[in-house]
Amino acid sequence: MPASKPDTDANGNQSYWFHILARPTAADRHLHAVRLADKAWQQGDRVAILCDSHQQAEELDELLWSFTPDAFIPHSIVADVTTRCPDPVGVLLCQPVADDWDTLIILSAALPADADRFKRLALVAHNDPEVLNQARSHFRQLRALGIEARVHDQRKKQTSVDR
Repeated sequence: MPASKPDTDANGNQSYWFHILARPTAADRHLHAVRLADKAWQQGDRVAILCDSHQQAEELDELLWSFTPDAFIPHSIVADVTTRCPDPVGVLLCQPVADDWDTLIILSAALPADADRFKRLALVAHNDPEVLNQARSHFRQLRALGIEARVHDQRKKQTSVDR
């Protein structure tokens, strides 16, 4: 039996985005992921940020604590798929359980097999050849699942500003 699709927005749509950042650093990628997490959390979503390493999780943890000077984004680092995150935002070092999260932000090398079950999904890549190749692979995998992610390429904005 196929997996059930997630709830959709008021227009009956799921939202899948592929963000390509103009800047070439992992720090820019992490900051962008935290901005997306904050926006989704402010809209009432439970948000998972999927990452690959403890170092990456710790960097995201610091950003989530200090994102704004007068507040923080409530979150936890989750290393085990059997542990349910008590907070509205989770920094995951394990595969996400689609029923636990509305929005999934992917910074990891692996795309979850059930990526099509999330209400919102964002792939975030900074302008680095290795990361962009990984993101292109994710994009092709999403297409194979029948998902057409909308591309938000900030490099195009940067090029027009540089002229």
